[in-house]
Amino acid sequence: MTFTTSRGALTRGTLAKRAGCHIETVRYYEKIGLLAPPARSPGGHRLYREADQRRLRFILRGRELGFPIEELRSLLSMVDEHAYTCGDIQAMTLTHLTSVRDRIRDLQRLERTLSTISDRCTGGQVPDCPIIDEMLGAPA
Repeated sequence: MTFTTSRGALTRGTLAKRAGCHIETVRYYEKIGLLAPPARSPGGHRLYREADQRRLRFILRGRELGFPIEELRSLLSMVDEHAYTCGDIQAMTLTHLTSVRDRIRDLQRLERTLSTISDRCTGGQVPDCPIIDEMLGAPA
């Protein structure tokens, strides 16, 4: 069951459900200032608007795409102030893409290293272990 107020405002739980996240996620984004503090009902309940739902979905999608919080903060500021061009957003996205590709290369290097050192290990019952030796920096 979805609850909305008579004026169409959403409760925090309804907002979270519609956006596909947990209530704690909504709280967190409010706490760090990505979501503005919501209006309150006379009874003190938080009341969110459809614009809050769109903003939350934007934040969640940005996180899925791997954008760090500070980059999302910059993007949201640009959108809020209508101070961006498609070229500005593309430049930010291409910078982020470069970072993602760098992380992928780092992870591939890590995978090769882990594969190599685990292949040297027999997995036996002796205390000598080439994985530990590698981690200690001992010569192979």
